Amino acid sequence: MTDVASHREPARRIRIGIDTGGTFTDVVALDEDSGELITTKTPSTPANPADGFITGVHKVLDLLGATGADITAVSHGTTVATNQLLEGKVERLGFITTEGYEFILEIARQAVPDGYGNSYFWVKPARIVAADHVKTVGGRIDFEGNEIRPFDEEGAVRAARWFRDRGVTTLGVCLLHSYANDTHELRMREILAAEHPEAVVSISSEVLREYREYERSMTTLVDAAVKPKVSRYVTNIHTRLDDFTGAAAGGRERIPFYIMKSNGGVLSADEVVHQPITTVLSGPAAGALGAGLIARRAGFDKVLTCDGGGTSTDVSVVLAGEPTLTTEGTVGAYPSKIPMIDVVTVGAGGGSIAWISAEGSLKVGPQSAGADPGPLCYAKGGTEPTITDAHVVLGRIPPHLLGGEIPLDVGAARAGIEALAERLGLSPDRCATGILEISAWNQANALRQVSVKRGLDVRDFMLTTFGGSGSLLACRLVDILDLAGVVVPQNPGNVSAFGLLTVDVKNDYVQTMVARHSQLDHAAVQKTFDELTDKAAKALDAEGFPRAVHRYARTVDLRYFGQAFEVRVAAPDGVVDETYAAHVADTFHAEHRALYGYDFRDDPRQQVEWVNLRVTGVGPITRPELREVAAATDGDVSSRARKGSRPVCFEADAGYVETDVHWRPDLRAGDTVAGPAIIEEFGSTVPVHPGFAVRVDAWGNLVITKSAAAPATEEA
Repeated sequence: MTDVASHREPARRIRIGIDTGGTFTDVVALDEDSGELITTKTPSTPANPADGFITGVHKVLDLLGATGADITAVSHGTTVATNQLLEGKVERLGFITTEGYEFILEIARQAVPDGYGNSYFWVKPARIVAADHVKTVGGRIDFEGNEIRPFDEEGAVRAARWFRDRGVTTLGVCLLHSYANDTHELRMREILAAEHPEAVVSISSEVLREYREYERSMTTLVDAAVKPKVSRYVTNIHTRLDDFTGAAAGGRERIPFYIMKSNGGVLSADEVVHQPITTVLSGPAAGALGAGLIARRAGFDKVLTCDGGGTSTDVSVVLAGEPTLTTEGTVGAYPSKIPMIDVVTVGAGGGSIAWISAEGSLKVGPQSAGADPGPLCYAKGGTEPTITDAHVVLGRIPPHLLGGEIPLDVGAARAGIEALAERLGLSPDRCATGILEISAWNQANALRQVSVKRGLDVRDFMLTTFGGSGSLLACRLVDILDLAGVVVPQNPGNVSAFGLLTVDVKNDYVQTMVARHSQLDHAAVQKTFDELTDKAAKALDAEGFPRAVHRYARTVDLRYFGQAFEVRVAAPDGVVDETYAAHVADTFHAEHRALYGYDFRDDPRQQVEWVNLRVTGVGPITRPELREVAAATDGDVSSRARKGSRPVCFEADAGYVETDVHWRPDLRAGDTVAGPAIIEEFGSTVPVHPGFAVRVDAWGNLVITKSAAAPATEEA
């Protein structure tokens, strides 16, 4: 029964973060008065993710002894848009562009994933729009925003009626150079509203006011493609949240409901339905933020994050608590040129399936058993062995999940591994360790992609692991990558949900303004910055933030003249003049050298070119305080935290070793545990391999290092 609260002011102030993953829905609640944090999990419901979401709200309110009237806000990380694009489930979509540019999607870019060595095997992804669903309209704007030919209104009406008559109700509009002048696109939308009012429309000048026609077209089409499904999903949840407070029956105002964005901020549900593309990396972004905050509080400023879920593992880089951003991301096969946290996803989650290739070699992922039917050990109808099954067979995870709430069928997992091993001519133990070794290398390659390929030395970084399966291969990743060590936060399975409670409201605005540095119109740059800041301010006003707390961050995309890519650098507050521009250019030279190993600071022949101006508006929220945990006083870890032992196989050649199992909630700051050992808690397990040691720091994190290495120091 839904908890309908009486029409009263909240007796408590409860803020909730909910992250929906492939297997579990993670929930963290903050009592804003006491600072108490409560975490829990509930199985995800892939058929309707909103069901798992609402179940999670009920569950955490029960744990707190609170009611719906006590909820002050809910923030949500969702994979609805991501999964739709990854699965290719795009509803019938139409595209309207400028006359003469009907083949822009075919022309695209010549780049081949993984380089030309892969070109013989690469198959161009399916079009997001069928060729016969592309219509053009006459009229022309040039790159400076001047109208060269007037907009063809009769042609626009014909295009609108063509889509209406064929029942195509989702449309993307990208007219040439509309980033410089949007009048033609705005008129096209007016005509669509009049002639085809059922259509859901995205226009490029609102989605991405930036040049490069192909990327702007694709980003607009992705936005349009996910808009119907995201809108239905968000509206459904918001309506069901009304039942908790009686808002639907005329009670108090609706619960503020925020959706995580790819750029590391949140946006109200009412606004996100107009900008659904901003949610395409919603869940991974929250995890990177939460992990970065926790690691920095523990004294680590150079951090790689590893978020292991049921379907995939997401990795990113966090420097000084801030995840790195990119505008060169893709979702599935589709480029999406919006600001997003630089996350690389690999199909190496707990549910990733082990299989045999046509050549007879063992492969793992990217196919996944997901939450339903799930791994063999879930006993829900799964038929193929997975990474989770390998861990169960080797004793690295217990025969249950969530502290005993979900029993696992060890026999089914063993039978599946044995059948696969027989086909490969391997022993079951060697097959299971092989599955985990392949998974570890898949994760390691993803970590190299966000570090080494970005000019960063991976050996300088600590790894922060979280998610239900994120810490299972931590020790092996240290060996493969020669990392400094690993930080495992408290309640690692809920770090993404925790991250949702640390996120500010953010809105990004961009305007292309291409100009050589020597010819830069400083007044025009200042005017554009002011216009973008005004847009950001009005958006924050609409979100309920008073002007006194608004923050604005300027950035600029620069390049050397002739380059086909840009580097984003910070542009400080202040009046834009010659001195200001020179400072920004100096920052660009330094950043270019850091990324690529060279710059042309002292070469007058190589001019700097300004490309895009950006402003991010920030509405700050109150973050939960991380608290120190109780320090150990008895020095006897075994009697306090040891809960037994079980045989565990860390290496096939070494066989099974009787290994102590420790219950993490009973560990205290200052405790140390030497491997081999298993550390368990609700929702997560950490296998500590021989040759490794764990120290519990002041914040309750597990800091894992090679036994021969001195433990990394932490700073308050």
